[in-house]
Amino acid sequence: MSPPLLLVAHGSRSAAAAAEVRQLAAAAAAALGVQARIGYVAVRGPTIADAVAGLDGAVVVPAFLASGYHVRTDLPAQLAAAGADPARFPLTATLGPDPLLVRAAGSRLRAAGLRRGDAVVLAAAGSADAAALREVGAAARMLSAAVGRPVPVGFAAATLPRIDALVAALRAAGRRRIAVASWLLAAGAFHDRIAACGADVVAAPLAAHPDVVTAVARRYRSAAGRAGAGRCEPSPVAAASR
Repeated sequence: MSPPLLLVAHGSRSAAAAAEVRQLAAAAAAALGVQARIGYVAVRGPTIADAVAGLDGAVVVPAFLASGYHVRTDLPAQLAAAGADPARFPLTATLGPDPLLVRAAGSRLRAAGLRRGDAVVLAAAGSADAAALREVGAAARMLSAAVGRPVPVGFAAATLPRIDALVAALRAAGRRRIAVASWLLAAGAFHDRIAACGADVVAAPLAAHPDVVTAVARRYRSAAGRAGAGRCEPSPVAAASR
């Protein structure tokens, strides 16, 4: 039997964010033909310990768009504290940067109303981690190639330039319409800040876009052979997350 998918997200108090993570996990599980669980590294449950309870193994896919502190430090530590043997709970690469996710961001932007001649900005959460910021920059360069115009990056928190300041600077430079592509997985406080940045167009988060589902499935397949057989007896908390 194929091992379950354990999709790990940051966590948010937003009910909409939790719903989008559930939709992504369900869509990826359906595409793969496996069971899925969800775990969060912060803010809300189920925790990682809740999510691995009752499992002999699983493929752990971090639903993060860059490999910052939570992915490199928090998640491995929480898996270890939960007794999840790395040999049976392999941890895959993050979802981004990936051309599939960039394509999803472009699709969301066009759906939101991108026009020819619009200035385009990529909005990300922000991080103090230099490697994570480089990955966001790589995504912006890929999006720039896709839309055929420069794509600077603005951040909702932690990093400069802030998205609202970047939009204001573009206005001051004479740009009449500004479109913001989202480099967020789900709704929540960061998306709310981005939505209020003063741009003419703000795209929805990537969420369960088909290209994101494909990216999750590819990460799973890259590691499925290393995971345990995956006896899955959902705990009440883990079952409620699906």
